[in-house]
Amino acid sequence: MWVNPEEVVLANALWVTERANPYFILQRRKGHGEGSGGLAGLLVGTLDVVLDSSARVAPYRILYQTPDSLVYWTIACGGSRKDITEHWEWMEHNLLQTLSIFENENDITTFVKGKIQGIIAEYNKNNDIKEDDDTDKFKEAILKFRKLFGMPEEEKLVNYYSCSYWKGRVPRQGWMYLSINHLCFYSFLLGKEAKLVIRWADITQLEKNTTLLFPEMIKVSTRCSEYIFSVFLNIGETFKLMEQLANIAMRQLLDNEGFEEDRSLPRLKKKSPQKVSVLKRDLDARAKSERYRALFRLPKDERLDGHTDCTLWTPFSKMHVVGQMFVSTNYICFTSKEENLCSLIIPLREVTIVEKADSSSVLPSPLSISTKNRMTFFFANLKDRDFLVQRISDFLQQTTSKICIDKEIVGSLGSDDEVFSRQSSIVSGSPQRSLSSTSDTDGERQLNLNGNSIPIATQTLMTMYRRRSPEEFNPKVAKELMKEQSWQVHFAEYGRGVCMYRTEKTQELVLKGIPESMRGELWLLFSGAINEMATHPGYYSDLVEKSLGKYNLATEEIERDLHRSLPEHPAFQNEMGIGALRRVLTAYAFRNPNIGYCQAMNIVTSVLLLYAKEEEAFWLLVALCERMLPDYYNTRVVGALVDQGVFEELTRDYVPQLYDCMQYLGVISTISLSWFLTLFLSVMPFESAVVVVDCFFFEGIKVIFQLALAVLDANIEKLLNCKDDGEAMTILGKYLDSVTNKDSTLPPIPHLHSLLSDDGDPYPEVDIFKLIRSSYDKFGSIRADVIEQMRFKQRLRVIQTLEDTTKRNVVRAIVTDTSFTIDELEELYVLFKAEHLTSCYWGGNSNAIERHDPSLPYLEQYRIDFEQFKGLFTLLFPWSCGAHSDILAARLFRLLDENGDSLINFKEFVTGLSTMCHADLVEKLKLLYKIHVLPEPIFNEQEDPDSAFEATQYFFEDVTPETVQDVETRAKHETEDGFVTVNLRNEKVDKRPNSHDYRHYIRMWAQEREHKLESIKDLPKLNQEQFIELCRTLYNMFSEDANEQELYHSTAAVTSLLLEIGEVGKQFVSQSTQEAGRSDDSNSRVHSKKENQPLHYGQGDSFCPIADEMSDEKVASSELQDIKLDNSSPKDNGVSSAMLISDDETKDDTSMSSYSVLSAGSNDDDKLQCEDITEDTVLVRNNNENPLPRSGSMDKDWAITFEQFLASFLTENALVRYFEKAGLVMPRITNAKNIRIMGKPTTSANDYEISAISG
Repeated sequence: MWVNPEEVVLANALWVTERANPYFILQRRKGHGEGSGGLAGLLVGTLDVVLDSSARVAPYRILYQTPDSLVYWTIACGGSRKDITEHWEWMEHNLLQTLSIFENENDITTFVKGKIQGIIAEYNKNNDIKEDDDTDKFKEAILKFRKLFGMPEEEKLVNYYSCSYWKGRVPRQGWMYLSINHLCFYSFLLGKEAKLVIRWADITQLEKNTTLLFPEMIKVSTRCSEYIFSVFLNIGETFKLMEQLANIAMRQLLDNEGFEEDRSLPRLKKKSPQKVSVLKRDLDARAKSERYRALFRLPKDERLDGHTDCTLWTPFSKMHVVGQMFVSTNYICFTSKEENLCSLIIPLREVTIVEKADSSSVLPSPLSISTKNRMTFFFANLKDRDFLVQRISDFLQQTTSKICIDKEIVGSLGSDDEVFSRQSSIVSGSPQRSLSSTSDTDGERQLNLNGNSIPIATQTLMTMYRRRSPEEFNPKVAKELMKEQSWQVHFAEYGRGVCMYRTEKTQELVLKGIPESMRGELWLLFSGAINEMATHPGYYSDLVEKSLGKYNLATEEIERDLHRSLPEHPAFQNEMGIGALRRVLTAYAFRNPNIGYCQAMNIVTSVLLLYAKEEEAFWLLVALCERMLPDYYNTRVVGALVDQGVFEELTRDYVPQLYDCMQYLGVISTISLSWFLTLFLSVMPFESAVVVVDCFFFEGIKVIFQLALAVLDANIEKLLNCKDDGEAMTILGKYLDSVTNKDSTLPPIPHLHSLLSDDGDPYPEVDIFKLIRSSYDKFGSIRADVIEQMRFKQRLRVIQTLEDTTKRNVVRAIVTDTSFTIDELEELYVLFKAEHLTSCYWGGNSNAIERHDPSLPYLEQYRIDFEQFKGLFTLLFPWSCGAHSDILAARLFRLLDENGDSLINFKEFVTGLSTMCHADLVEKLKLLYKIHVLPEPIFNEQEDPDSAFEATQYFFEDVTPETVQDVETRAKHETEDGFVTVNLRNEKVDKRPNSHDYRHYIRMWAQEREHKLESIKDLPKLNQEQFIELCRTLYNMFSEDANEQELYHSTAAVTSLLLEIGEVGKQFVSQSTQEAGRSDDSNSRVHSKKENQPLHYGQGDSFCPIADEMSDEKVASSELQDIKLDNSSPKDNGVSSAMLISDDETKDDTSMSSYSVLSAGSNDDDKLQCEDITEDTVLVRNNNENPLPRSGSMDKDWAITFEQFLASFLTENALVRYFEKAGLVMPRITNAKNIRIMGKPTTSANDYEISAISG
């Protein structure tokens, strides 16, 4: 290809000149092509790999040089001699004569460089190639990556690094290529090539270690092997990128959240020396944004724009705090370098003025930011203040425009004043509680949804249903008032609302307990839920309205758990509390169908509703499920399992003397799920657990880990003496039951654990505040970033374990129904799953992601469509051969797709493959017969409607047009949101990938368990057109078999016999039709004769069916050419069987000489001449009669039964042996793995090493 001219100083170093003229030189790289086996070639090839030379990909080049110059310019390069020769010849014909005209060498150089650049620009324009930010060096790396590993253009390279791969005890120096879906390595040392390809989705462990043998190494583990890489130039950067890419793969396995490139990144400067790709910059920006959002509890869609060092003037301490300012689309944040000293969050919706203040010795280069609640923040020591002010101003302008649009939308809702005042209350961050209305009476407001008046609480349930008794202990009330006063003083000094300074003093107040009256407000503030609620006015009401009257599995589970949520509290003993809980949970299930509803969400949400209003509780639940406890409440509680693994690691590090005992008893895995999922709400007395929730919203998950470790530490001696897990659980349960909150003004609420405990000695009371303080003193050194690192490690293990569990369950469910071994089924499942995942990122089909739903039953979690099945059919199925494979695959796919949703699951896939490989002769022939007797998707006009109806009834007897129409109409509306409207009619529901109705799958499972005996007599008849397609399949099936000729001869004999049988059967049908016709009146006979009488072409004309051209639609759909048969009677023409010829035969009779002759009868005249039935299918009887007539109609009376088909096959031993032979699937699986990964079969195990795909 043509390249932008680059200067070359040493033209002949490591290159061999093959052609030359006065201006151009064509060169070949040493070590490539002829004479490449020498030592010099091996050394050059090794240097190219080690030094990352582009000559490895483009071993040919063309140089330009003027006669009197010593400087050369590279103007073209090529990967093959053919490519570079085309460029050379073009220059000889188009440039050499033109260059001889110039007199000045500088003019020649300018002309050549301009000409080459013009060619490149024209090529890019014609091929719609857009300029990107990737450097030329990185583009070369992309070409190498695709050439070396056979990757398609859809596979995006992120970055590549020099390193060594330890293959045994020998290090192989080379390059590691990290793409979105694969980790690849390539090395070429002294003639020995090593390749390695590992899918990120197959990695089970990723570690960075330092040992005596390997000072700095990265170990990559899969299910089958381990790979060690070392000698990195920047191991930290490499490992972080590997973690990110593995996380993306795990996310795809978990919930199909695929990778989408960010197109909004700023462009790099033109000649950037950095060897970095756009994707690498994208991933770096994502990682920084993720840390930024986690640090300040910001919404998930917030993206960091930049950060800079600065100081913040703190008026409460009269000093400058050194830290960093972060600027994003909607927020300005600050955090001190000293942990917990000071942090600040300023939403841009709160900002009124941003200005540059006058510099002074106290405030150098200051920036002043004022907010609506009359707070002013001074930042100083800013390096690039002007640029920063411009960026903030741009974001402020966008925020102002967005607020204006939101006001217009809110104003159209009909309740302008109420909604606007609510928004103002939230935005201003004032002490006034949001969502309050002075016109509300008795704490509830009527919301009109679809004409129904629904009461929605506008006060917290704790305020409405708190039981106040005159016997309340006054010192507790007084202490509660003191806490409130302390917080009021804190607000006065540090500010109130979202822009409050958050300092160590704030943490101290939280640890002492948040007053009940302020709990909801501070929970919203510390969790960041206040930001999402402020930016989404009316969102919750819309969700409630949309979810009203909708029904699915989540709502069914919600209804079942409503009355189990704090049943002892009066707030949930009436419809007000129950209704609020129902609406919040249902609205969230509607918002996030991937989670829907999970047990434990009801307990957490009921506590949120006690201290927060209904809409506030909803946004707190959003913050919990989507940011603070990620993946905790999905169908497989992956997040809780991940944190369970993290807790085990922390136990080993912080309580080592107890770790072995707890592992032996197996207690950690039991206790941690209930502790983490409900934030101790289900295992502690209520008044104590809410204090834990206070700390959790302020500090995050580290509080839960600290508290869990403190509980274990407090019971070390007792746990070490336990003999079984039951005893350990009893000890921990009693301890947690004894945790009390002496400051609580709430009346004691009975706790489930205390009610079920025995009457043994009471456990000494434990003060919750002392327990929390102890957890901070002993385990406060746990850092959030360390927890995230541990979470990544555990996430790999947990998700891969869940995938293995899914595989085992699927294999266990179908192993008794197939003839494959467990190992073969597991390998097939791996390929089946890999085909689905590959289509997600290479197939370009967005529906592929939607087809994987982890919430579905195991057999339905991965499903493939026809395009994916076609690829697997070619690789695995023994009947796949030749150009006819796609048509046969389409027929088999339709047969296996029992429910008609154009998707098949693993069981259906294995059923078809097992029949082809291991079934007996009758079952294999029955399968072959059934895939050809299926009705076509769109019936031809000439097709016999009775035959089509018979086949349709056989295969789809439980589907009627009315049912299909109703199901499709209903599903069209229902699957948009994953919910269905409640319908009491007993109808069959179509299976959809977005539908979560498990009862449908239970019914399907019950039907599958009922063994249905299928008789061969029940199979419909095979008509003439279907028989022709069956003949084509047979003649294509044997093209690669060792006994090909013998099988062709046997096939010709069988098809001839079946043709005879069909003709005989047609005569009986004709006779019965004629007898029935005699009873009709004369007019009917005349009319029938005109319409149905066969056409004759003169006396003595012989009949022959002919091939008719297909319509353009069928050609476009890759159907084979239809062969139509005339409905003339052979009796009338003196012919006893039907025949097939191609169009070409009528033009050239000499082609008959190449046909082999097979006896079809006793007479010499009755002989068939046969050739391979492909596109030009031929089955001809050579009667030497008159020219063959043409007809476009099919013989409607011609048909054969399966019994006739089977009996005919049994007459030929070659066919019997072929279909009785068992198919070996493991060699096909091994070959399929190599092809799916490398794009070609593995040539030699010594050439390169390919990691096995393991599911």
